[in-house]
Amino acid sequence: MNRRRREYARYYHLVAELRLDRDRHLNYFRMNAEQMIGGQLTRQTTNYRQSIEPKQRLAVTLRFLGTGESFTSLAFQYRLGISTVAESVHMTCQAIEQQMMASQFPRPTEDMWRAMASTFWEKWNFPNCLGAIDGKHVTIVSPAHSGSLFFNYKKTFSIVLLALADADYRFTFVQVGDFGRAKGLSVPADFPLPGSGVQGPMPYTMVGDSAFPLKTYLMRPFPGNRIPQWRQMFNYRLSRARMVVECAFGILSSRWRVLHTRINVKPENADSRVTAACILHNYLTNPSENQRWVEEAEERGEVLPPVRNMGGNRGCREAYDVREKLCTFFCSIEGSVSWQDNMV
Repeated sequence: MNRRRREYARYYHLVAELRLDRDRHLNYFRMNAEQMIGGQLTRQTTNYRQSIEPKQRLAVTLRFLGTGESFTSLAFQYRLGISTVAESVHMTCQAIEQQMMASQFPRPTEDMWRAMASTFWEKWNFPNCLGAIDGKHVTIVSPAHSGSLFFNYKKTFSIVLLALADADYRFTFVQVGDFGRAKGLSVPADFPLPGSGVQGPMPYTMVGDSAFPLKTYLMRPFPGNRIPQWRQMFNYRLSRARMVVECAFGILSSRWRVLHTRINVKPENADSRVTAACILHNYLTNPSENQRWVEEAEERGEVLPPVRNMGGNRGCREAYDVREKLCTFFCSIEGSVSWQDNMV
């Protein structure tokens, strides 16, 4: 059956026809024909076996990432061996990571951080913000002999995707499989808030939800529902800025629906699939198309489970001071004159 691949396999018929129709090609592969990329995917042709061409390996991989179909299903559709499909997906994801990681996740400089913070202020009205951070669970099939290592509060097995997103829904950093640490990132020195020097120089920070600890470089909301108005104002501003990363995850999982399935590969191979999806997310992100992808994610109602308790609730004194100064700043630009009465 596989020897008649060129006569009947989808790649030589359906995929060839899809190249003539931009919209249908997008629906099938989750990316346009002109955006499809190559990689180090070539294998040697021998007297006994014709090698699979790189474009076909790429097509199989994109279909896997775009739908989460099993290797068995893809093997029948493309008239390939199951092991060939698995190898193609593995090779292509590795090639994407090796060839595109540096270009899609460049190491930020101080000037780049300042530009990101400026864009965050212009679009989401949160000053000195380096990005929005969040973590999500990506479900996998239970690894053999892993015990409770990958077991989460949803009573499923998963790996963790931790990401920092900029104001345009692009990922600045991703960490797959564990949390890791990010040090020496050339973050600029403290800088006064826009149009105000009352608070003095303020540190650049990330914004996250209540799962994260309060740090001078990471702001989280005030806890509780019955809080003073001036703290509610801070929570509103932070929540508005933090939704950027939620939307980024929505776009990511709406395009690459394998993230909504139980990925049936070893954890280390699942890491490369998720990393490749994040790289392609940055490669394909177009501000003019972001809203369409966000709306599609909302219509489907599919969300990745959040990660809980990524840090303690207590922060240092300096972190509390930074949050209080941001509250003062937000109240001043809102034109409120009564917020001091609510501080009692």
